[in-house]
Amino acid sequence: MSLTAFQVLQGHTQDVKMVQWHPSMDILFSCSYDNTIKIWAEDGDNDDWHCVQTLGESNSGHTSSVWALSFNSDGDKMVTCSDDLTLKIWGADIMNMQSGDGNAPWLHLYTLSGYHDRTIFSVHWSREGIIASGAADDAIRLFVENKDGLVDGPTYQLLLKKDKAHNMDVNSVKWSSMENGRLASASDDGTIKIWELVSLPI
Repeated sequence: MSLTAFQVLQGHTQDVKMVQWHPSMDILFSCSYDNTIKIWAEDGDNDDWHCVQTLGESNSGHTSSVWALSFNSDGDKMVTCSDDLTLKIWGADIMNMQSGDGNAPWLHLYTLSGYHDRTIFSVHWSREGIIASGAADDAIRLFVENKDGLVDGPTYQLLLKKDKAHNMDVNSVKWSSMENGRLASASDDGTIKIWELVSLPI
């Protein structure tokens, strides 16, 4: 058994912090210190992988390093987190992606700001639709989509804030794929904590 690199993808201008496959299509996403998220797809004609879109080159993008990304359960929305202390929600037309070459454009939908005081290192979107974020301010935040229908387009709101979730930076947050409302977090304080969300939003 061996592991062979059949292609090297280049395009980011600084450190690449994370890669993530799309949950239902053969498309790769990457995020970087260069403030961007890149989307990579395979060319059906020559089997070469190439960048089909770069998110962050407009005023709606992050203004500092992008640390992590996560998809919702349908795969039509993505959340990213950054040194700029924001989380950004992006969306795409999943039906066009599945029927075409996967190159339907991803667009900025919403920005969550003012909820963390230092770098946001980690973000994860649960199958129930709850976004968790962990940051260098030792805190965890939970967000959900605001479904009151009062405005055009999706908006998101704070569901819960947990200050001093750890004694040092929260480096990673991850929802359980088996138990609804169960969240794990990891920290520079040398601990891992498992949390239970007592009441899930309707």
